[in-house]
Amino acid sequence: MTNLTSTDFEPIRHAQEIQGISRPSLSYWRDAWIRLKANKRAVSSLFLVIGLLLFTIVGPIVWNVDPALQDLDQVGQPPGSGRLAVIVNEYEPWAGESEAIGTGLRLAENATTMAVRLKWDNLSSAVGYRIYRNIFPVGPERAYGIPLAEYFDNTVLYFEDRLDLKPRRYYYSVVPIDATGILLDGYQTITVDVLRVTTLAEVESQGLSAANINLEIGDSVNLALHPLGTDYLGRDMLARLMAGARVSLFIGIGAPCLFILFGIVYGSIAGFLGGRIDQIMMRFADFVVALPFLLFMILFKIAFGIGPGESGIFPMLVALVILMWPATARLVRGQILQIREQGYIGASRLLGAKTNYLILRHMLPNTLGVVLVTITFAIPGAIFIEAFLSFIGMGVAPPTPSWGSMSNEGIKNMLTSPHELILPAILISVTVLAFNLLGDGLRDALDARLRNQE
Repeated sequence: MTNLTSTDFEPIRHAQEIQGISRPSLSYWRDAWIRLKANKRAVSSLFLVIGLLLFTIVGPIVWNVDPALQDLDQVGQPPGSGRLAVIVNEYEPWAGESEAIGTGLRLAENATTMAVRLKWDNLSSAVGYRIYRNIFPVGPERAYGIPLAEYFDNTVLYFEDRLDLKPRRYYYSVVPIDATGILLDGYQTITVDVLRVTTLAEVESQGLSAANINLEIGDSVNLALHPLGTDYLGRDMLARLMAGARVSLFIGIGAPCLFILFGIVYGSIAGFLGGRIDQIMMRFADFVVALPFLLFMILFKIAFGIGPGESGIFPMLVALVILMWPATARLVRGQILQIREQGYIGASRLLGAKTNYLILRHMLPNTLGVVLVTITFAIPGAIFIEAFLSFIGMGVAPPTPSWGSMSNEGIKNMLTSPHELILPAILISVTVLAFNLLGDGLRDALDARLRNQE
């Protein structure tokens, strides 16, 4: 009889157990999160998306400025421009001066953002005069700039300019004309440096005067702060970008969530039922894909009574939800067709599981990764559609701000105030890029096949 010892009952260890487990056992979502964190571009994009959401939600609380409030002392100011202004008297009408003194084109008084007053001498060959203003010096090509006024009266030898004056250098030209309006030789040009000014009433209305300081005419004061400048109406760009973010992200996130939710339900039903019902449902999805988006956008605006110049936010949401769901439905249907052939689905059926339970408990959770990726790719597409429609005047209309409508307004002043176009365009580009990179990272992190290859 053989004597057995305790060593004879030790478990047999395989070579894999002796070498140790190379990778700890992790859940699907835990492993996806670890692999997402390893993707630096995706993590950077995630923080960027969080920053955009904070900019949209928390930003207006921190920077509590009315986006519709106009600062007429700072119109079209770029970011970082000076805010110092001299306090002057209220504007008084100017009767002009027509007496020739013989000193050429000159200023009647100091040039300010309130008014630039010119006077000049009469030319015997002139029937009248045309006044121009330019932001560039007049060269030999005689590019005088924009015409401000025209007089067919050689006794009117003065002019007052109050058109959108900014604290910068201008070049004024007075050109004689004949009876038919033809420009004659002998034009006069003057360089004018405009000083920013304000009035005591404006200072008090904006709350710029401290209680213990008595401001007087001739004193200097810092005007209201606008970190990102102002637009062509003197509205704060930072406040308008925050307000525009609420509109753009509401459409860009709300619409994809709605049409993706509908696409999930539609695609899961079609994929699970299969057969003729599946064919009919997917042919209807193909029909929806063929519908022109812009045409239906116009029809929805007419149907909802949205007139010219009015914001079409609701018609845009309806058009996106009705026409953009087929892609999600196709994707979810394909996933459901694969999952329903799995063994655990057959076992659940044998145990008496109903259709609703199979779809909600087994099938849809297994398509959640694909759905998350779809959402992250659908959001930038919706944001771009909103920006494009607002840019061409079919989406959000002024004065309601959105990044697209702000770009549409900014392109009109691109040469003189480029920041009005650049700032909303940068936010659109950064948002679209962030969501695309995040979606790409989620796709890699949630793909189980990549885990098996590691």
